[in-house]
Amino acid sequence: MHSIAWNINKTQPQKELIYLSAEKFMYLFIKSLRFHNAVSFKEQFRSVDVLMIDDLQFIIGKESTQEEFFHTFNALLEQKSQIIISADTSPFNLKGIEEKLKSRLSWGLVADINKTDYELRLGILQSKIKILGLDVPVEVVDFLASKITSNIRELEGAITRIVAYSTLIKHKINLKMAKNVLKDLLNSKEKLISIEEIQKKVSKYYNICQTEMHSAKKKRSIARARQVAMFLSKILTTHSLLEIGRKFGGRDHTTVIHAIKKIEELRNKDSIIREDIDHLVSNLKI
Repeated sequence: MHSIAWNINKTQPQKELIYLSAEKFMYLFIKSLRFHNAVSFKEQFRSVDVLMIDDLQFIIGKESTQEEFFHTFNALLEQKSQIIISADTSPFNLKGIEEKLKSRLSWGLVADINKTDYELRLGILQSKIKILGLDVPVEVVDFLASKITSNIRELEGAITRIVAYSTLIKHKINLKMAKNVLKDLLNSKEKLISIEEIQKKVSKYYNICQTEMHSAKKKRSIARARQVAMFLSKILTTHSLLEIGRKFGGRDHTTVIHAIKKIEELRNKDSIIREDIDHLVSNLKI
């Protein structure tokens, strides 16, 4: 929402734009009623070129606010103004919103903003690090992008904590330090995932027998599934490469390293493998 607002201000500075949360809209509406200033409120919101309302779900159950927003919505549509709204679910799933308002919301373009994938989280971190002129090792950036998947604020907060700690103790950032600084955050989010569970989910996903994870078969489909399972074992568990190898039919750590590098390489250039990995990671963390 902020990006859209900044872009409009930059490319169409002549447009009058209002951006606020649904909660603030409700507060201003109630305030206008209390101080008998409803006309001024209506003029303020019904005369803009672009109205942006964030977190619309906060007016669920607020009938008078919904009614006012409905009329504001209609007024802006009539004068061909632009309305941009965000919520934590689609208009069709907004329970507690009046049907007539839900119908209006469904007229427009509905864009589903999905959870960030590894590449996007990595790109955001790299961009922030570059802007701030920080010296953060690649393995730390990779670790953060792999482990903190809930939202971007936490991801940026994590790098801020690591940099602050590094500055305080006057020591270069490394992976051990990052894990220590963020242990409370990681422990609260980390679901204990076993290699056996990874093997089970990957086998089911690729439609192969789970025993193939331990076999020496080199059939392409089986070998690829096995490599994916090794890669996930590396990023989702705390087991060493040697321990991972043992769980995959007694393979040595060099085989595990090869599998991890292969999947990392494929994930960067093959969208299907990338989607497979993202799906399996999300499924394993549920």
